Amino acid sequence: MLASTSPYRRELLGRLGLPFTSARPDADESALPGESPEALVARLAESKARSVARHHPEALVIGSDQVAVLDGEIIGKPGTPERAREQLARTSGRSVRFLTGLCLLDTASGESQVLVEPFTVHFRELDAASIARYVAAEQPYDCAGSFKSEGLGITLFARLEGDDPNSLIGLPLIRLVDLLAESGIVLP
Repeated sequence: MLASTSPYRRELLGRLGLPFTSARPDADESALPGESPEALVARLAESKARSVARHHPEALVIGSDQVAVLDGEIIGKPGTPERAREQLARTSGRSVRFLTGLCLLDTASGESQVLVEPFTVHFRELDAASIARYVAAEQPYDCAGSFKSEGLGITLFARLEGDDPNSLIGLPLIRLVDLLAESGIVLP
């Protein structure tokens, strides 16, 4: 089970060739007072998995959550073209750290494996015209950081730093394969 209705996460999980279904998790995504970004994504990944697990006994449930962090502040999904342009202008020439929480919950045993996968995007210097063209072309309003790395977003980057570029899209597949193997599902 995938505890997400994200088309991006569904597409990523589909790459592994495993049969799965997805369900909308019921989780309050608000940060707790004083909660670090790392603790937030770990807690939300597990919370999402557990909310779906209640309705799917005898399943392995995958939960995930992601935040982008700039100067210690969480950058959310922009939602509008104006906010996307503002976010990209703010990240121009800078580095943004993405944290993706991942949980694999075995509903039969109740045991969960939870981790946080970091990934850093180093942005090129971006001018207002480039940002406007990008936002108009890809409309990344539902993406943390205001870009789609699997598309034209790659043109915004000077370099990428991390173990799994899939984590930028929302599901760190390399680490997920490790967690699945620990649960007895060996791929390929």
